[in-house]
Amino acid sequence: MFSIEEKRKISEAVEKLLLEIDHPEMPKEKPKFRLHVDGKEPWSWADIEPNWIYCDKNKPTTTNWNENSRWYMK
Repeated sequence: MFSIEEKRKISEAVEKLLLEIDHPEMPKEKPKFRLHVDGKEPWSWADIEPNWIYCDKNKPTTTNWNENSRWYMK
């Protein structure tokens, strides 16, 4: 549903929020999370995870539709 750039922005914001809460049961850095977002259609969804889990050997999956389509941003 989102492009890689959009997922990175969302992931960064979620990680920042989790760390700012400073809950005693949370790690002080690199919190693990998985955010599932449902779109307005049954086939429209996204799973968002921390940016730090991705590297050259573990690249995020992409689709041409998500990366090239901007119809929803109008």
